[in-house]
Amino acid sequence: MVAVAIGLCLFILTLGSLFRPHNPYPEKNRPYECGVDHVGEAAGGLFHVQYFVVAILFVVFDVEAMFLFPWAVVLQDIGFVGYLEMFVFIFLLLVGFAYAWIKGALEWVS
Repeated sequence: MVAVAIGLCLFILTLGSLFRPHNPYPEKNRPYECGVDHVGEAAGGLFHVQYFVVAILFVVFDVEAMFLFPWAVVLQDIGFVGYLEMFVFIFLLLVGFAYAWIKGALEWVS
């Protein structure tokens, strides 16, 4: 199955390279964003890493909340062991949250 998928991908890419027009020119190959001419390096880092750290932390704790809803629905069926497992899960997330807080990952830098 993997060989068929890889073969199909290679076939489609080869077919595309044979039939597409190939006429590059300098204006076409210029970086373009919103009609503004490009100034400086593309990887200059317009955003602080802090934005991405906060986004990743938001996703982690959002996934935690997503796991809490199904657990609450089946709480009576899974019994005391499931109840304890969820507390272990929440405890580990709180340890991660405390670590991020202590390291200053939640401090907003302007």
